[in-house]
Amino acid sequence: MKNFTVLLGAGLVSLLAGCSSTPVALAPVGPNPAVGGSQGAEGGLQVYSGLVGRSEGNNPAWYQHSGYYLYDAGGKRVQRVDNITGYYEQAPRQMVLPAGKYLVKAQAKDYFWVEVPVTIESGHTTRIHLDDNWKLPADVSKKELVSLPNGRPVGWLAESAPVDGQ
Repeated sequence: MKNFTVLLGAGLVSLLAGCSSTPVALAPVGPNPAVGGSQGAEGGLQVYSGLVGRSEGNNPAWYQHSGYYLYDAGGKRVQRVDNITGYYEQAPRQMVLPAGKYLVKAQAKDYFWVEVPVTIESGHTTRIHLDDNWKLPADVSKKELVSLPNGRPVGWLAESAPVDGQ
């Protein structure tokens, strides 16, 4: 019984330490460079955060993107984004933001929290794919992408970000 208590305690400490760990920080994500923009002073942000299962009574479960936090370039929290578009919808919310640099703190598949610097450009939408459902074009170089530590790509490398240590 004593061994069980020690193992249980060690497991709980490990679990709690993992939950309170520092978020994974990624390189800056920007809009797809191959997609032309529209005219307008503002840009868009769409975060495909980790999926959360929902249920209601005896109905089948459905999944929606988890909420996330948006910070300005100075580190001040701008808002918590409830990342849904409708009660049963899976699509993430499309945010309209002034052009600039922001930080997104969100949940990702296989990670508790990730911090993603984002660049919002006028007339373009920046998309962050943290749910592991992004279908990449066939001819994309890894140098054009930002990836999680496990190698899964999450978005396009922002143009102002250094490549290969430059």
